[in-house]
Amino acid sequence: MPSSSNYKRNYKREREVALRSPASSRAANSSRKKARRILEKKGVVKKGDGKEVDHKNGNPKDNRKSNLRVKSAKSNRSFSRKTSSKKYGNGKRKS
Repeated sequence: MPSSSNYKRNYKREREVALRSPASSRAANSSRKKARRILEKKGVVKKGDGKEVDHKNGNPKDNRKSNLRVKSAKSNRSFSRKTSSKKYGNGKRKS
């Protein structure tokens, strides 16, 4: 999303793009939102607080209490998912 002050989001287009995404992406997104709702009900996070729910093991579908933690948006997005993912092999990039 551009940071200019006169930028206006097109929510209709965003929704259309989201609905065209693969079912696995939609399921992961739904699970991330569910994790947020779980912690909102417990009072750990609030709407608009700037905090994000982090899955410790990186699996958005694993919403166990022991796997969820709250982080700032900056710290939650400050590392590359690809380099630390088990999918890519021990945190090393494939050449």
